[in-house]
Amino acid sequence: MLRDPAPKYRPFPPINLPDRQWPSRTITTAPRWLSTDLRDGNQALIDPMDAEKKTRMFDLLCKIGMKEIEVGFPSAGATDYNFIAGLVTEGRIPGDVTVQVLTQSRRDLIETSFESLRGVPRAIVHLYNAVSPAWRKIVFGMTRDEVRNIAVEGAKILRDCAAAQPDTDWHFEYSPETFSTAELDFSVEVCAAVMEVLQPTPDHPVIFNLPATVECATPNVYADQIEWFGRNIPNRDSVVISLHTHNDRGTGVAAAELGLMAGADRVEGCLLGNGERTGNCDLVTVALNMYTQGVDPRLDLSDIDAVVRTVEYCTQIPIHPRTPYAGDLVFTAFSGSHQDAIKKGFAAQDARNDELWEVPYLPIDPADLGRSYEAVIRVNSQSGKGGVAWVIEQDKGLKLPKRLQADFSRHVQTLADSAGRELNAADIWQLFEATYLPSASDRFVLRDYEESGTAGQRVFIGHVAVDGEERSISGRGNGLISGVIAALSESTGPALDVVDYNEHAIGHGADAQAVAYVECRTTDGRTVFGVGLDTDIATASVRAVLSAANRP
Repeated sequence: MLRDPAPKYRPFPPINLPDRQWPSRTITTAPRWLSTDLRDGNQALIDPMDAEKKTRMFDLLCKIGMKEIEVGFPSAGATDYNFIAGLVTEGRIPGDVTVQVLTQSRRDLIETSFESLRGVPRAIVHLYNAVSPAWRKIVFGMTRDEVRNIAVEGAKILRDCAAAQPDTDWHFEYSPETFSTAELDFSVEVCAAVMEVLQPTPDHPVIFNLPATVECATPNVYADQIEWFGRNIPNRDSVVISLHTHNDRGTGVAAAELGLMAGADRVEGCLLGNGERTGNCDLVTVALNMYTQGVDPRLDLSDIDAVVRTVEYCTQIPIHPRTPYAGDLVFTAFSGSHQDAIKKGFAAQDARNDELWEVPYLPIDPADLGRSYEAVIRVNSQSGKGGVAWVIEQDKGLKLPKRLQADFSRHVQTLADSAGRELNAADIWQLFEATYLPSASDRFVLRDYEESGTAGQRVFIGHVAVDGEERSISGRGNGLISGVIAALSESTGPALDVVDYNEHAIGHGADAQAVAYVECRTTDGRTVFGVGLDTDIATASVRAVLSAANRP
């Protein structure tokens, strides 16, 4: 990189709009959406979609509620032309969906585009030509008048071709391509000239797509450009302003959002941001950003994993695991402090029992997108007690007491460090069983027990294998647990003091289990924990005490 880039690069000039209004506005309604996955997205692929993949993508777009779909560039070749014509002749276009095709401003290309749509009930034909200084000087070698005339002539051909097929409800879109780097007054001049030809009305408006063909400035500059255009285009009520942002600076989504605040009516882009160079505007992100602000995006993204699978299949591009809303890891916390906050958030959500979503680190309920809570918290060497407890609770239904959480997290940390990888639920449960639950190899193994006596004076008689030898042990106490501890101390077992005891049911009905947790202190000051599981809570308590006695 150059130490001083100033001689090579110039900052984009600000827009003279001192009374700009967009910064004080918010997005309160969804825009018109246009998917360009089958055109802009497709032409950005190393291996463009074949007919089968195009059909699968089209069906997905219809399923999630996309009402305007740019289905291709019919003059580009037989694949696009045949696919588009097939949609029409096979009746595959839903009645509430409008298809759109793109064409350059040349008679033969425009006529081919109309021919591909012959018989369609309703369609948009999208005309474009570049208008910015670099394209005029470097690419075309044309004056402003010559460039404007290209647009005007193309508009006349659109009008005439539409008149020749009167049974179709034709709509028109014009893009002053490279709008983001063009003079604003010239963009308005060209668009106004197109309007004079097409004669739009409020009931039949023209779409002016104002693309950030190359993202060249911060999103606020693009918003200024959109607001300036909206103020200066004649007959604004006969115009739909459409946005088509690219992502060269990594702010395509932000530019689209600010452009909507600046008065735009429509957003073009691709699902999950596919597109040329660094991509197009990610429609999923824009839509779900609205959703998290309480705005209905009018797109159904309730099965985000199905969307991801289809897009990955059709584009052959893997979705990054940190892609907003759609990535595998976007709702996943590994950090201990994050896990603790999320766990507490879910607990508060359950206690509050209302619809308001307020869980730390999760701006959207994963369940709204068809994601389960099991993958929200995952455990590695960075995780803490809250995360470990969450995995155990979600997987097995055990609600570990706080001090048991802390004790177990140390064991998990040791395992994670030695394994050098993420621990899955099976790893964690296997470690939990080995650490706290009774096993056949323990020093004290419960076979059976009896309890008798009166309130405050209970007798425990246990049939227990002690160091592999079958024995009967007994003890008295003011309850079952104290009786078990007394029996152990009288049979060469450890002397234990109970510090804490907890129990709860797992599940409901006849198949429900009970779990008991006991925290004990030994005579040498150590703390040991035991856990017992059984269909009977009393038996679970006995198993928990014996488990604690078996801890080294």
